[in-house]
Amino acid sequence: MEAGQRAAGERWSSWTIMLCAAAILMITMGIRQTSGLFIDPINSTTGLGIVAISFALAIAQFVWGLVQPLFGAIADQYGPRATLVSGALLLVAGLALTPFAAHSEWTLVLTMGILTAAGAGAGSFSVLIGASAQRLSPDRRSFAAGFINAGGSFGQFVFAPFVQAVISSFGWIVAMFALAASALVTIPLSWLVSRDVPAQPAVDPLPSSGLMAQIRTSMGDRSYLCLHAGFFTCGFHIAFLVTHLPGEVALCGQSAAVSATSIGLIGLFNIAGSLCAGWLGTFCRMKYILAVMYASRAVIIAIYLVSPKDPITFYVFAAALGFTWLATVPPTAGLVAKLFGTRYLATLFGLTLLSHQIGGFFGAWLGGLAVARNGDYQLMWYADILLALLAALINLPIREAKVRMNTSDSTQRLGASSS
Repeated sequence: MEAGQRAAGERWSSWTIMLCAAAILMITMGIRQTSGLFIDPINSTTGLGIVAISFALAIAQFVWGLVQPLFGAIADQYGPRATLVSGALLLVAGLALTPFAAHSEWTLVLTMGILTAAGAGAGSFSVLIGASAQRLSPDRRSFAAGFINAGGSFGQFVFAPFVQAVISSFGWIVAMFALAASALVTIPLSWLVSRDVPAQPAVDPLPSSGLMAQIRTSMGDRSYLCLHAGFFTCGFHIAFLVTHLPGEVALCGQSAAVSATSIGLIGLFNIAGSLCAGWLGTFCRMKYILAVMYASRAVIIAIYLVSPKDPITFYVFAAALGFTWLATVPPTAGLVAKLFGTRYLATLFGLTLLSHQIGGFFGAWLGGLAVARNGDYQLMWYADILLALLAALINLPIREAKVRMNTSDSTQRLGASSS
């Protein structure tokens, strides 16, 4: 009887952690992934120019990645609660100050590029997935990563049409304030994610060598570096699209509503993709999941380029690409945990996210340069295809043991180390 009650309590705690973490990511990612909808309104109001605004958003991509290992290390050392709350306050400040800072390129960089991005980064993948992995049993981690990631995708689906509707009805300044109010909701959720939960006995049976020693070890591991290279490409794709898809839609003569619907569809279909990736990771090698996802992006973009540029094409393109959008996160985080354990997962996965966002910086910035100089995004689409194919290939040499059903987390990780 007591064992049954204890098991029920553990399941309840697990679902509470996963649901609250997914809700936080829903808000922070929903805010981040709709930033491209503000480019045209800010440009029309201030006359800053698309290159200047794209540069601010490119800085945001880089800063969001830069803070991931930093906040991850703080969360690993001192717990996730202070990190999540501090991030929420930074996010609110950045959003609320943007309307007062948008008349200068460098003040826009400060608010949208630094404060907002840093705040969203503190409440993002590395801290949330790291915190949940340390509080969940090994057999739940892959599913939990997919479930939390799906929350971020749902945020994109919900926030894109909401933000566009507010911009159209009340203007972009009101939309910024509405997003700032939404960010405040993450504060009470942070308490539930970070509440004290007894650590699972199998969290990290491997010897812990200290944070800096673990970082040095991981940076000398070829498989870990391959993950970084693939994730760089993922960031390039995502930042280019989330920043410049509205511009691509406008160049093709379609309305802003098509842009918002397309961004929303990306998020909606990534819910299915994230859950599918998390589920597949329980019995498939994660490196093969990643390779297939990256290769499929090359095919999807190639089909888009030869298709008529009507609303249906954009919706189908968004749905197909959305299935792989951020579904790369669960297998990437899962591989880091397999290789190095969960003790410093927030930090080590945060470093891969930094590589992701370095790619994101170039995707957002070069997209703005391309359209300013050439009048279209054609060269960026070709670069997307090439990078996707390279990312698919570079994931194949990653050292990962075959997945054995009903085996312990430690057995899987030790197998990964020896294979």
